[in-house]
Amino acid sequence: MMLYDSQSGVTRRHRLCCALRQAINEGSLTAGARLPSSRLLAAELGLSRVTAEAAYSQLESEGYLLRQTGRGTFVAIALRATKIDAAAADAPPPVALSRRAAAIVASGGCQDPAFPHAFAAGSPELRAFPHLLWRRLTARQQKQGSALMRYGDPQGYLPLRQAIAAYLAQARGVRALPEQVMVLTSSQQALQMLALLLLDDGAEVWMENPGYPGARHAFTSAGADLTGIAVDDRGAIPAAGAPRLIYLTPSHHYPTGAALSLERRLAWLQLAEQQQSWIIEDDYDSEFWYDAQPMPAMQGLARHGRVIYLGTFSKSLFPSLRLAWLVAPEALIEPLIRLRSIMDGHSAQLPQAVTADFIEQGHYAAHLRLMRQLYHSRRDLLQEQLNARLADRLHLLPCRGGLQLTVLLRQGDEETLTRQAARQQLLLPPLNPCWLPASSAVQQGWLLGFSALDRMEIVSGVNKLAALF
Repeated sequence: MMLYDSQSGVTRRHRLCCALRQAINEGSLTAGARLPSSRLLAAELGLSRVTAEAAYSQLESEGYLLRQTGRGTFVAIALRATKIDAAAADAPPPVALSRRAAAIVASGGCQDPAFPHAFAAGSPELRAFPHLLWRRLTARQQKQGSALMRYGDPQGYLPLRQAIAAYLAQARGVRALPEQVMVLTSSQQALQMLALLLLDDGAEVWMENPGYPGARHAFTSAGADLTGIAVDDRGAIPAAGAPRLIYLTPSHHYPTGAALSLERRLAWLQLAEQQQSWIIEDDYDSEFWYDAQPMPAMQGLARHGRVIYLGTFSKSLFPSLRLAWLVAPEALIEPLIRLRSIMDGHSAQLPQAVTADFIEQGHYAAHLRLMRQLYHSRRDLLQEQLNARLADRLHLLPCRGGLQLTVLLRQGDEETLTRQAARQQLLLPPLNPCWLPASSAVQQGWLLGFSALDRMEIVSGVNKLAALF
């Protein structure tokens, strides 16, 4: 047995324990093998008897050794490592997943780019974020002591819920008390929780087609049956039926950017009331509008309490903040709280407190105004560059707001061009994942993000894109 003194900072007792464990685990010391007494072992290895005795006692407490008065010290168990060849090592053992888990794995999950470069979609411009102000507000909250270090309310930090309710009433026409607001880590978590809460296996869910893939993943993982809603330039087209749940992005349809007309909003609300269906209104990207202010939220038009409203700070502040919200009828709040309590408990307290201060002191509204101006100019630049370089290759859909521009391919194959672009360090988020499986008349194209790109990055990205054709 070898003990290496080169391991600085590690005690001899620890090294002796490791050596003995390794010998037992590898099978060099088999079950029932008798070990020398602590006195003999210490003499053999040049250690003190105290060290050898302490190592034996430690391994006895872990179950590796058995010590019997008058008889000696013996190996209690055998843990011979199983030797496998390299081919077997590369093949993990099969794992039996549930049907829902298998569906989640097959979907590929939801993946956001960790590093924004042309043309990552949905990434805010973090270089323009007020970092110094945020640090000052954080330091102020940290001076309050340990209150924010304790477990928090599963529904969310009350001052933040109050700030969200007040902001939504003013900016989006949402009618909600703080008691109806729940703070979560993301809109995706909200979708997953609502799917678990409202959907049984085989429940009928209607969603826009094309539509947001994250919503589809949440609903299918809950065992729902999905039906696509056709979309045109006035948003989701109302249909007849009795779905359990309807998912809409009315202010800024994902991915086409169409706004749902007032007539259709009222038609969807009427259907939900008649059929006792739930509507999830994902107010996606409503903070960023360029040509005209979006209509107020559908939730404010509803009189029957069947609309659940979602929003997030990931795009308006920064993604790693991990704060979002939902506004739900009061009857759903207690079930949502119970569900949250068995998932991740609550969102982190400190970021919630800082965000509440940021909103209440007027910084949030000011930040949104600055970002709208910045993103507006970047949208205009991207449109100009694409029209100048690729008008015969791409059809640009109207972009009245949001953080990305949807383009349709006039010629070429989306999958092939996306792969070629990736080899040139160009990210082209494809439209194909937005379509429900087995959809007919699937349109090919991309969601070209512009919000996190400066002028040089946009021009360079368009040059790389043009070189693909």
